[in-house]
Formats: sequence, structure tokens, C-alpha cells
Amino acid sequence: MRPKTLNFEQLVSQNKQELLEDEKIMSQIELRIEKKQEKQALQERKNAN
Repeated sequence: MRPKTLNFEQLVSQNKQELLEDEKIMSQIELRIEKKQEKQALQERKNAN
């Protein structure tokens, strides 16, 4: 069975929602990376002493 076709406005709205969700996920990933980098930098400083 064919999926229901969406009109242009519905597609735009759906794409906007998907982009907002992707942006939220990317922000979470960036925060995790920053925390890991901070942790690694602290560990390197600790090991250097």
C-alpha cells in the first residue's frame, strides 16, 4: 500500500521538525565531546605531574 502523499506545506513542516530534532541531537553530542575533552585534558595534566 502506498503511503499518504503530503502536500508541500506538510513536507516543509515535517522537515523543519526533523531539522530541529537533529540540531538538538547534535548539541547533545557536542556537549559529550566537550566533556570528554575536558576529562582527557585533566587526566593528561594529572599524568604530567
